[in-house]
Amino acid sequence: MQTLCEKVTEHAAKLPEGAPISAKELLHLGSRAAVDQALSRLARRGTLLRVRCGVYVKPIETRFGKRAPSVAQTVSAFGRARGETIVRHGSAAANAMGLTTQVPIRTIYLTSGPSSSLKIGSQTVELKHASSKQLSAPNEPAGEAIRAMIYLGPSHVRRVLEKLSETEIQKVMSLRPMLPTPLAAEVSAYANHA
Repeated sequence: MQTLCEKVTEHAAKLPEGAPISAKELLHLGSRAAVDQALSRLARRGTLLRVRCGVYVKPIETRFGKRAPSVAQTVSAFGRARGETIVRHGSAAANAMGLTTQVPIRTIYLTSGPSSSLKIGSQTVELKHASSKQLSAPNEPAGEAIRAMIYLGPSHVRRVLEKLSETEIQKVMSLRPMLPTPLAAEVSAYANHA
């Protein structure tokens, strides 16, 4: 007969990289107290990594040992599990688009849920609650451009839009009503001169 820790380990082995594991999804295996205790035991053994209170992930086995799953995959899976929209912060979007050479020191994501943090390996990831305008067009270049524009300011709108395809520019144009007024004005001015 399998122990509860073995059952939890077997469940975790079937999950994709970065997928969160919480006691609530394992209540079919035992009582809440027993599942919490099993998760805690597995974290102490290194079989699971604790990313925040009550949430764990399976570490990745490599030939060099265990490592934490990728931050992007873990944050994405965490958002899906909680039904939240989570996107990169404008500073990371601007850096990814080649608009700035500054690499953000802190890893920050914007979320539709409450502000919190995750500890993924040795890295602390901040999740900051953001308005719907900053979360528009998640996982699309147009959304990344909007977050970069909000971060960089109205004077950089032209530089941001020049990095996009015509289709993505049209998507940004369609999202103008959601933008802060100074950005919306600059996007309109770009459209009129393009």
